[in-house]
Amino acid sequence: QLVTALTRHQFLSRLYLVPFGEIQRQIVAAVSRPLRVVLYRRMMLRIAEGVARKEKAKALLTGESLGQVASQTLDNMAVIQQAATLPILRPLVGMDKQEIIDQARRIGTFEISSIPDQDCCQLFVPKHPATKAKPWEVEEAESKLDVAELMRMGIENTINEEFTFPD
Repeated sequence: QLVTALTRHQFLSRLYLVPFGEIQRQIVAAVSRPLRVVLYRRMMLRIAEGVARKEKAKALLTGESLGQVASQTLDNMAVIQQAATLPILRPLVGMDKQEIIDQARRIGTFEISSIPDQDCCQLFVPKHPATKAKPWEVEEAESKLDVAELMRMGIENTINEEFTFPD
């Protein structure tokens, strides 16, 4: 529904669905609670970059807004973005929650995006996630994982759906 609503503002959209459950389970089994969300986000970024390179994209785009959630502190965003080499565009980064809500209402996505869902970060979010992750501690935690294999799994199992307007 969300992609359909967004496609009203452009001619074509592509949705990439990555089965992240097994990747997440391996992170949970190997990494201390506070760093898990940062590692989830780094792995998502790596997989997104792999898909982007296949599609010959020149940048990644996120909906991050500075300070809205624990993984979106400046320290964490800096550590997370080190997992990718493509530029990361963040059009919402300086908006506060109300500005984002107002924008979502204006483009017709607020109601859809307000529907409760069990996204992978919500299911396994620790009570006290790291808000000032250090590069060395994140790299140490990732050394317990087969990052290349997890990336391969994510990229190879990605499902791609195309949406056109009007549909």
